[in-house]
Amino acid sequence: MDTPPRLAVDRLLDDPETRIIVCCGAGGVGKTTTAAALGVRAAGRGRKAVVLTIDPARRLAQSMGIDSLDNTPRRVEAVGAGGGELHAMMLDMKRTFDEIVEAHADGERARAILANPFYQSLSAGFAGTQEYMAMEKLGQLRARDDWDLIIVDTPPSRSALDFLDAPKRLGSFLDGKFIRVLMAPAKVGGRAGMKFLNVGMSMMTGTLSKLMGASLLKDVQTFVAAMDTMFGGFRTRADATFRLLQAPGTAFLVVAAPEADALREAAYFVERLAAENMPLAGLVLNRVHGSGADQLSAERALAAAENLEEGGIVDQESGKAGLRDSGAEPTEPTETAETTGSAETAQTAHSTRTTHTTRTANPPETGSPGTEGETAVVDRITAGLLRLHAERMQVIAREQRTRDRFTSLHPEVAVAEVAALPGDVHDLAGLRAIGERLAAGVPAGA
Repeated sequence: MDTPPRLAVDRLLDDPETRIIVCCGAGGVGKTTTAAALGVRAAGRGRKAVVLTIDPARRLAQSMGIDSLDNTPRRVEAVGAGGGELHAMMLDMKRTFDEIVEAHADGERARAILANPFYQSLSAGFAGTQEYMAMEKLGQLRARDDWDLIIVDTPPSRSALDFLDAPKRLGSFLDGKFIRVLMAPAKVGGRAGMKFLNVGMSMMTGTLSKLMGASLLKDVQTFVAAMDTMFGGFRTRADATFRLLQAPGTAFLVVAAPEADALREAAYFVERLAAENMPLAGLVLNRVHGSGADQLSAERALAAAENLEEGGIVDQESGKAGLRDSGAEPTEPTETAETTGSAETAQTAHSTRTTHTTRTANPPETGSPGTEGETAVVDRITAGLLRLHAERMQVIAREQRTRDRFTSLHPEVAVAEVAALPGDVHDLAGLRAIGERLAAGVPAGA
């Protein structure tokens, strides 16, 4: 399988034409950590960056040494070089919705909207609201022009496509036929409007009252009447932000883990981005496993471990299969592929055991009391290490096959492989380490 092109992360971060980076992908693949690491590295290379995260676990604030994140960008101290700065914020979708209302309605109307029960439900949990508000906040940050790089961590949706679809869905809802029908009484005005609604649409309102309840229907009608002048703005801003995501200064990074489900969704997202004419920078493959001893295959390691555990050929000084040490000279054996392979396996186990013994202790002289017992302990430890190595090599092979399937479907997509860390990232040092691995683009032996 041909090696995919390498994603040049530093070149992307250093390019002044790159103004927005969107990290997207399935849930649980490390989007938030990737976004934060990119922000830290960009600031260290002189960019004035802001990271917008939508992370319910709130780990980003802790990693950056900030007590808490909210809807206002906050400066991350001890990050930045050559004029670079890093700010971070966490989307508060209700507060963002409130800001839109306050910015586009006069004081009395804004208060009526904010106090409306239907609005409170819509702004707190309506399907697609979080994704829509992420787009709204992105548009606000870009309009302020306080930062030369905005990095967006997309919402942890069940489908990676929700970030693109939800703004359209919410915009269509707020600007759709249902809303226009409910708006009709307000446009006719006062009691005449209610009379028109009761006479002209009695069947529809009766059905809606049964489905929604009379109280909820009244709240919706009041909300729609107050929001009348704002509905067109939702669609306009959603369309403007969508065009911003298609612009040359935007780069999408699809983040995935080297697992079948995550890469299947990544492939789907790559195809969707292409269909929407959105600029894809490449794929970040997180938590890739590696080994500093990959010349020792899983099969040879397992065979060597079995020989150690069963007291087989490695216990013979001659090191040849089928022979037991004795005083008699053995006849010359005919060398075969099987014999050669067994000898190599024996040598692997013997070398591993010898190396381990040398590093861990100085064994007593041959024939001393306890030598046999200590050798058995070393054999068990060595066999365990060989089995662990075999498991690691099997994981590496499985990840490679999964990545190769993705590459065969999308050979044009540049890839940066990030080696798995031994633990979670919980501070700036960890984010810097991830940034270095992102820039390297290939996993180090681990």
